[in-house]
Amino acid sequence: MALHLIKLCVGIDAIGDLEDWIVERRRRSRASPDEHVHVTRMMPKRHPELVDGGSLFWVIRGQLCCRQRLVAVRGVVDEGGVSRCHLVLESQVVPVSPRPVRPFQGWRYLELDDAPGDLGANAAAIGAMPETMRRELAALGLL
Repeated sequence: MALHLIKLCVGIDAIGDLEDWIVERRRRSRASPDEHVHVTRMMPKRHPELVDGGSLFWVIRGQLCCRQRLVAVRGVVDEGGVSRCHLVLESQVVPVSPRPVRPFQGWRYLELDDAPGDLGANAAAIGAMPETMRRELAALGLL
């Protein structure tokens, strides 16, 4: 059964900013050009469940608003000898039904039943919307 992660997207103000950041990261990466790797400190204990159809859901400015599918979870040791975790993600960012999330540190598990649904056919139009308008519509319950 799939399990998801939820993580704060610090320093990003909109889904478009996250997409631009991913493009830039992939351009400068020494890894495979098809991979987008997000580095985190701790290895999730339930990592086999994450790669069985799980996603990393991003919280941007207090709202859970998009996700990337998890492809792999790899334990690595950096140049300083510190254990790290590489979350290998699909580069495509999928907008989801937004909902508010309180701040937290690190990442949290998100059960399949608690995950918001994808926006589907409206995703492109909503993604092109100015961020302030999207947030206001979500706050009014219209998205």
